[in-house]
Amino acid sequence: MSDKWLEWAKRIQSLSQSGLSFSKDMYDIERYEELRNISAEIMEQYTGLEMEKITELFMNETGYQTPKVDIRGAVFNDDKILMVREKIDDKWSLPGGFCDIGLSPSENIIKEVKEESGYDVAAKKLVALLDLNKHSHPPQPYHYYKIFIQCELIGGQAESGLETKDVRFFSEKNLPKLSTGRNTEEQIIMLFDFLRNPNKVTVFD
Repeated sequence: MSDKWLEWAKRIQSLSQSGLSFSKDMYDIERYEELRNISAEIMEQYTGLEMEKITELFMNETGYQTPKVDIRGAVFNDDKILMVREKIDDKWSLPGGFCDIGLSPSENIIKEVKEESGYDVAAKKLVALLDLNKHSHPPQPYHYYKIFIQCELIGGQAESGLETKDVRFFSEKNLPKLSTGRNTEEQIIMLFDFLRNPNKVTVFD
């Protein structure tokens, strides 16, 4: 039931954001602001985020709301996968983050891997495009699509970035404590399956 409430809160937030962006009537604007506040209260209850953080996120959103795109790189070396330790929660994730405007998916992941791990890579294959709502992640305030791109290691050396504090390669049987909002064990295992089966068809949804 809590997941359903969170889904409703996201829909209310999306409608209120569109209304605030396009409405000209002061009374309608007031109603849409109230709807946004209600959705924020529900988000606080079910995501564990502080109201101040949720409000800050919502205030920065304008226009028609669409899913956010998060991209992650699968970089292998000696049958181990590259992971970085996030400063924000001290847990491990695949290098990546939100896609930047003006860069293609390949350009985005090359940039993200370099900034977060110090390694140079070449993007080789889109292995998965997943709707986060259909997979077991902690509750999130937005609707996300997650792109996973398999990359080839071509140079560089391990070096932490502004948002990361450690860089290592892990075997499938010895994964660290994962930052599950960014990637799950099921997804990491899926990527190892692509390593073993290079002709495997891209996964989506």
